[in-house]
Amino acid sequence: MVSRLPPLALYVHVPWCVRKCPYCDFNSHGVGRGAELPEQAYLAALIDDLRSDARLADGRELVSIFIGGGTPSLMSGDFYRRLLDTASQLVPFASDIEITLEANPGTLERGRFADYRRAGINRLSLGVQSFHDEQLSALGRIHGGEDAERAFDEARRAGFDNLNLDLMHGLPGQTPELALADLERAITLAPEHLSWYQLTLEPNTEFHAKPPRLPEEEVLWDIQDLGHERLEAAGFQRYEISAYSKPGRRARHNLNYWRFGDYLGIGAGAHGKISQPGESGFHIERRWKTRQPEAYLQRHQDPRGFVAGHRRVKPDEVALEFAMNALRLVDGVSLDTWCAHTGRSVAELSPKIDKAREKGLIVQDAARVQASAQGLLFLNDLLTLFSED
Repeated sequence: MVSRLPPLALYVHVPWCVRKCPYCDFNSHGVGRGAELPEQAYLAALIDDLRSDARLADGRELVSIFIGGGTPSLMSGDFYRRLLDTASQLVPFASDIEITLEANPGTLERGRFADYRRAGINRLSLGVQSFHDEQLSALGRIHGGEDAERAFDEARRAGFDNLNLDLMHGLPGQTPELALADLERAITLAPEHLSWYQLTLEPNTEFHAKPPRLPEEEVLWDIQDLGHERLEAAGFQRYEISAYSKPGRRARHNLNYWRFGDYLGIGAGAHGKISQPGESGFHIERRWKTRQPEAYLQRHQDPRGFVAGHRRVKPDEVALEFAMNALRLVDGVSLDTWCAHTGRSVAELSPKIDKAREKGLIVQDAARVQASAQGLLFLNDLLTLFSED
């Protein structure tokens, strides 16, 4: 098992948005345009939440912070300045900490980008999804393609030199030509990072209850293949199933997830993963916070605190969870790391690896295991092999 604690990150959840998108399965709550949010009350709750969780850092620095939602850019720059200033006093920040904020390209929040940069946020992730207005409307987005481009330009002027664009493909009515046109507009903007992922119909969403007509399977394969080729030709390196970056600009926060690092989670519905010492090395605990924003704010005065639940991950679950994360990475993982995190020996892993290699889902050398190109496309099939006892 691992002999020392893994790196530590922090996730901050802001649960409100202007309008909940029909494909979204995150803990987000639409409030409409112009709604007055309880900024001060939520800030106080987040700080108390982190103050309670800070003991779990166990002497570690934060290597990254990710502020997600909802729409975090509904909050003011002063909100984040005060949050980050206090957070740095509760848990030390690494000298090169990456601090990402998800932002909506709509005009409502764009004027705040300079304030966010002054607050200490050094990376923005813009939820563009598409540059085509018809497809944005079908997705329930409140911005247009030109709004997205203006937001990107304003972020640059505000001093952000590390920008991610979120783009979807496989959208209702989308052709390969439309999908490639989205990528071309994104490439022209020259972001440091692109998250390019296929629309999926998640349970408990409007799209799941009333599915839109999506492209046929052959069209989806064409989009995937052509888009991957175009991104690589433009100098973007694929390092995870849906993540592409310019050299040296991989998302540190997401890498920490995929490499099985630890993270604190604060805010309504936030989840955390913490390694804790046990008799035979470290065990893993999953923790989650009260989900409904109103209930979360009331917990601010509750002696039970903000934790809604927690559980220790069983050893067999650890093995599968590790595979689910590590095999998403294009570079894979070393056998030593795999064994250290899961408590499984090379002898136990070898039959599974051999079976996956026979199916063309795994590429392995003497020290490393990684999903093949086929394995990345059929990750669930690959994981099934590693979940079998």
